[in-house]
Amino acid sequence: MSRFWSPIVQKLEPYIPGEQPKQQTFIKLNTNENPWGPSPRALEAIAAATGDALRLYPDPSASDLRAGIASSLQLTSDHIFAGNGSDEVLAHAFHAFFSGKAPILFPEITYAFYPTYCKLYSIEHQLMPLGDDFRINPSDFAGTCGGVVIANPNAPTGLAMPLEDIEAILKANPDVVVLVDEAYIDFGGQSAAQLVPDYDNLLVVQTFSKSRSLAGMRVGFAVGQPHLIEGLHRVKDSFNSYPLDRLSLAGALAAWEDTEWFEKTRDQIVADREKLTENLQALDFTVLPSSTNFIFASHAHVPAERLHADLRDHGILVRHFKKERINDWLRISIGTSEECTTLVKVLRTML
Repeated sequence: MSRFWSPIVQKLEPYIPGEQPKQQTFIKLNTNENPWGPSPRALEAIAAATGDALRLYPDPSASDLRAGIASSLQLTSDHIFAGNGSDEVLAHAFHAFFSGKAPILFPEITYAFYPTYCKLYSIEHQLMPLGDDFRINPSDFAGTCGGVVIANPNAPTGLAMPLEDIEAILKANPDVVVLVDEAYIDFGGQSAAQLVPDYDNLLVVQTFSKSRSLAGMRVGFAVGQPHLIEGLHRVKDSFNSYPLDRLSLAGALAAWEDTEWFEKTRDQIVADREKLTENLQALDFTVLPSSTNFIFASHAHVPAERLHADLRDHGILVRHFKKERINDWLRISIGTSEECTTLVKVLRTML
């Protein structure tokens, strides 16, 4: 605590990311990183962008990247915003669209950054309870509010909502922004981006960190009608006009265009997810049906905190959240086939 901190900083409880160990000896299944490397085309584009042009500022509007994304979504560049990772895009959206005049709504169990944004920008929020099965009830998000934020699929549960439920929330909240955070949408579920032409209050946020394997480059984007995208640009250009460097812009566009690599690696992750789920169920784990690149699992007899610590002692990192309702669950990222096999062998020995 410093006497120079502002009142807001004094009250902040910063988001705590998953452990990033200095040693490279761990099997790292705790931060939902893609076990497969980036597209070879992306790596080539990044290498090609490493040259004398780095003395020049990058394109502040990320024109080529936005055009590439827009084309595949059958939209225009005016429907796309690009930023320094989806976390920055989300932060700009909270700042741009949630005034604080009424509480915004999001699930009681979801991405832990949302309440941090609320405290940073003095936005009131209300946590909506999940069902006994950890699923979101769309009818809970109807009524007077200052906005709605839904992670779909949700994190850390991995559960996806059908598109008709997202549309029900949109129809119930026509006068506020409904933000759908789709960090994991490529591993299952239907993207709400297809609803953008029909709803002027919908903003969809995605990332290149998961399915495109570019977590180290920090690239995210939003899809919405032009008036929402303009709002994001107004915030960005009042904060940092150049959030994406030349290497990130080149690598992200090449990764987006390399659909063959994307589909091949995504399909492998989904196959390994299903196999890991079956293997853990055979070891008396309850595993929620996942539409992501991770699973959420709870053992019938052994506390999650103990499993988390014992796995770390065996050189395997998974994520444990010390929060009500989920403190007996582990979030386990899908690694390579070999890493998943090792995890099961270690758990079998431990149990």
